[in-house]
This record gives sequence, C-alpha cells and structure tokens, in this order.
Amino acid sequence: MLKLYYSAGACAMASHIALEESGADYEAVAIDLGKGEQKTPEYLAINPAGVTPALVVDRGVITQNGAIFTYLAQSFPHRHLAPVEDIFEMARFNAFNGFLGSAVHPALGKVLFSRPPLEGDARAEAVELALGKLQLVEDSLLEAPWVFGDAFTLADGYLMVFERWARQARLLDTGRFPGLNAHLDLTQARAAVGRVLAAEGLDAV
Repeated sequence: MLKLYYSAGACAMASHIALEESGADYEAVAIDLGKGEQKTPEYLAINPAGVTPALVVDRGVITQNGAIFTYLAQSFPHRHLAPVEDIFEMARFNAFNGFLGSAVHPALGKVLFSRPPLEGDARAEAVELALGKLQLVEDSLLEAPWVFGDAFTLADGYLMVFERWARQARLLDTGRFPGLNAHLDLTQARAAVGRVLAAEGLDAV
C-alpha cells in the first residue's frame, strides 16, 4: 500500500488530492508542521529534507509534488491524471507544475509565512511580487475551465492549493482574478477534493 506523509492545508495537499483522484489504495499520515514533526528523527529518516509531501512506494520514497504526480499518472493511466502519452503535453504539464513550485509557492509563502511577519514596504513588495505571479497564471497559463482546458489534471489540484492561500489572505480579488476564482470553486467542488479537505479537517474557502 502507498503511504503519503502530508501537512494539512500545505502544498502537500496537492499530492493528497492526486492520490484520491488516482483511486489508489493508500494510507495518509499527517505531519504537524506547527509542532515540528517534520524535524523528528523518525520523519527525517523518511525525507531528510524535512518537508512534505513524501510518498512511500514499494521501491522507496518519492518527494516533491511534481514527481509524485508523474508517478501516479503513469501508475494509473486509465484515470487520465496527466497527458502521459503525449511528450509535448507532458512537458507543458511539468512546466506548469514547476512554475507553481518554484515561483508561485515561494512568492505567496513569503507573504503568508514569514516569521516575523513582514510589515510596511517589505510586505507591500512581497505582495506585489506574489500578485504578479498569480496574474501570469490568470492571463497566460490558465486555459479554463481547467488548467489545460477541458480536462482535469493533477495540475489543477496543485493550483488550487495556492488559490486557497490567496483567497484566505484576501489577495484573490474577484475583479482582478476571475479565472482563478472560478477555477478554485470548480476544483473544490470535485468529490475527490472534498474528501481530501474533510480528511485534513478543512473547509472549502
């Protein structure tokens, strides 16, 4: 059985959604970041980087959302979780997820999770940077209704995580980001996503 280590509401929710969408038999284990459980010797033995997600499979441990997506999409091709049979479209899929992980995540994370919290000009600059990353997705990367048009892929669950963060922080203005807001509502309405939110003790936002 697959075993996923995740943190509720964090970016690892994307891999939790991916597993639920795959129909795989799996166990989900919550790692409480606030309590520092990601830094325990037990968890560091699983993922020495001390972050989530981490997916334990029969051959070892896979980390990073994008890698987990590829593993699940190729393991369960009948679920059509990613365009695994089209080299070009799979490259686009990986590029989009790479942008979320390398650009959107750190930009939003700086605004929301800096300790001590950012204030004044430093916060304003960080907010502007984060909004710029979201604007790029809104204007150029989101094809609608899903990230790649008519078909849901695991990229949609990943984007949803950051849309949730932005809406909770009151950064996802409906006038400026109509596409992202519509996408968030659509994705949260999926049955698999609802099950993950319930399992993580969260509500739709």
